[in-house]
Amino acid sequence: MQRAEIEKSKAHIVIELIQYVPNSVVSRTIIRKLTGSINAIAIDTGESLSEKISPFDTYIQIIEGEAEIVIDNISSNLITGQGILIPAHAANIIRAGNPVKIIRTIIKSGYEGIIV
Repeated sequence: MQRAEIEKSKAHIVIELIQYVPNSVVSRTIIRKLTGSINAIAIDTGESLSEKISPFDTYIQIIEGEAEIVIDNISSNLITGQGILIPAHAANIIRAGNPVKIIRTIIKSGYEGIIV
């Protein structure tokens, strides 16, 4: 069962939106629109988000813990407070050596009518 988006105009503590579940990845939608989405994700020790290639830019921010972010086979270790922009069409994977909570923001607009 997927929970609804968080309540608008009501303050919240971001790291409390989701809790760790042993041997699991847990995701909670903060907001979802046609132009993008924001999700809070908790990844338990030794777990990872499956490798994916998104047609859109994705911003990952570590809000608790640390994670290895691999973008096109280049690894970066991020800790609480750090973020990284994953470019559109880049293969990426997020691995948790220890429990980690992240915010994932996907921006779907801005690709229409690009003039080079």
